[in-house]
Amino acid sequence: MNPFSNIWQHPRTSAAGVLISVTALTGVLAQQGVSLGHVGSGTVVSLASALATALLGLMARDPGQPELAQPAACTGSCSSASSSTAKLSAWLLIALLVPMPWLQGCSGTRVAQDIVNWAPTLQSAVATVDSTASLLDPANAPAFAAATASFDAASNLLVAQAKAYLADPSAGTLAKLQAQVVAFQQQVNGSLLSVVHISNPDSQQRAITAIQAVATIVNTMLSLVQSISSNTAVAQMASASTIKLASVDSYLDKAESARIVAAHYNEPLEVAVQQVDTGEEMAVRAGF
Repeated sequence: MNPFSNIWQHPRTSAAGVLISVTALTGVLAQQGVSLGHVGSGTVVSLASALATALLGLMARDPGQPELAQPAACTGSCSSASSSTAKLSAWLLIALLVPMPWLQGCSGTRVAQDIVNWAPTLQSAVATVDSTASLLDPANAPAFAAATASFDAASNLLVAQAKAYLADPSAGTLAKLQAQVVAFQQQVNGSLLSVVHISNPDSQQRAITAIQAVATIVNTMLSLVQSISSNTAVAQMASASTIKLASVDSYLDKAESARIVAAHYNEPLEVAVQQVDTGEEMAVRAGF
């Protein structure tokens, strides 16, 4: 098959393939810390990924749009494949346009509401942490309980502060929300560093898995708050963050984090993976 002839005959498919490749490549580069320079507050790599995602989404066909003529040999699987591609393209465009944890410029009340919406999932994750101690080796349970003892109070304070900001989106309530999300994130990071010293391998894995869910949610909330904070406020938040993400990143399962985010926002896992990666990149670049 002549590749140039194929590109000419199927321009949309070829363009979509190129855009998907660009998105995948920029994702790999971002994970490896390759930025290729900065554009505003972002990087060239993140900009290329965003543009590719946007163009791929714009290529998606609306359900009401007439079907393009199909080759005579095409069977019903052609329309099925086209529909699947369109749906994925639409999801990728939604991921770019809908205010999510890694996007800047979100309204304060919208972010506060998003944090409040996370409350049930956070409380469930904290409850799982509370019940995990009984499943650990008796010799390791006390250390785990001590490392996570503050989770209940910290989660309740964070949700309460988000509700307070939702009711009164002022600079004062935002400052309290900023301080509380950083305080909780630091407690979670500290607990991770503590439980990795648990000697029993099974107990250690149970402990890390339990804390993983809380860490994912708190880091998402941190990105949300970061998205509506000034550069000065973010710098102050980062200065209060003494246990950096780099110190605990190797203990976190990125795939599990993406599954938690995908389930919460009811979106494809591929979209959530990009969101988790971009949110972490934002946080690390800010100094967390």
